[in-house]
Amino acid sequence: MDQAPAKEIVVQSQRKCEGADCSEDAGTLQCPTCQKLGKEAFFCSQDCFKRNWATHKTVHKSANSMLSNIFTPGVVSLPDADGHFNPFPTYPYTGNLRPLYPLSTRRTVPEKIPRPDYALTGVPRSEQVPTARKTIKLLNKDEIKGMRKVCRLAREVLDIAAAALKPGITTDQIDEIVHKACVERDSYPSPLNYCEFPKSVCTSPNEVICHGIPDQRPLKDGDIINLDVTLYHKGFHGDLNETYYVGSADQDADSVRVVEAARDCLSEAIKLVKPGALFRDYGNTIEKVAKSRNCQVVRTYVGHGINQLFHTVPNIPHYAKNKAVGEAKVGMCFTIEPMITLGSYRDKTWPDNWTSVTVDGKRTAQFEHTLLVTEDGVEVLTARLENSPGGKVEMPQEEVKTNGEAKA
Repeated sequence: MDQAPAKEIVVQSQRKCEGADCSEDAGTLQCPTCQKLGKEAFFCSQDCFKRNWATHKTVHKSANSMLSNIFTPGVVSLPDADGHFNPFPTYPYTGNLRPLYPLSTRRTVPEKIPRPDYALTGVPRSEQVPTARKTIKLLNKDEIKGMRKVCRLAREVLDIAAAALKPGITTDQIDEIVHKACVERDSYPSPLNYCEFPKSVCTSPNEVICHGIPDQRPLKDGDIINLDVTLYHKGFHGDLNETYYVGSADQDADSVRVVEAARDCLSEAIKLVKPGALFRDYGNTIEKVAKSRNCQVVRTYVGHGINQLFHTVPNIPHYAKNKAVGEAKVGMCFTIEPMITLGSYRDKTWPDNWTSVTVDGKRTAQFEHTLLVTEDGVEVLTARLENSPGGKVEMPQEEVKTNGEAKA
């Protein structure tokens, strides 16, 4: 769903702000979605509400899922010859992409593999305790070792999935590949049942900004797709994503423009990471790079702290002039993951409560790394390897007509 403005109501007693990175008293601003769900969630200011939206809105997922089980859609599309169908046929999609159901059965993880607290319930309760929402953790040597290990494994899994990309493969088949690769590494795929997400990886093609659910749609020649992989291994999460060209997509100028803009936005932001660097400054650099390519920066979703928790403080906005509070310190782990669009930065969410798309249906791309702040700068824990699939692509040469003559 689009980020909604908080609404004012009268508060009878003092409450603490719900912002994960905020310790202020709450004001009279309440999340409108929580109101509709019969919940209370107060914030100290509109800026704080917007800054914490990506983290806060996860509390809406389980309630929305419960309601959808009670109130089933009145209209469904007829299945095709293979039994596939669009689960939301009357929904006003913003672009050409359509979900293709049924989703495959939820994949299982062997009991011997340690799993996060939400694996059975779908509720990440460890992320909701006050210390997790307010205190930025500084990792010790053993914890850093654990983060390095899980991030190396996550890179391996992403590369395996990326190597399988080609026209004709379905995103559900990619999910199967990721799931199997995680299990082979004695790891739990972190997205699986996180706030009831049904799959082991997020697959986001074309106009999907993030959180795409793998389904039965085959990839087409000319698609671009983001693969967002996170592993949970021996108590630690490692998170990364990249956007890839499918088939001849690397010959499409607009696709290359948005993908390479996103790649460069992340690269330039990482250069700023060091002890003392302000969390609010990364967005200034990201937006400068994006605008230089005639692209925009999605504001709804942010980078995040990561360690024994999948998502925690600090929040890292990707847009300029944001109000993020705090600075990098040695031992912090967090992600930077800018989402860049060819058109509007505004987003819309499908009725599955997960798939976030551009409001104008134009293409979008994202890149993400898990970063460790060190004494002399930053260590990219999920860095690409020499043989990693994908990689930077130069803009294709275009024919430009001048006075009736074509020029390369």
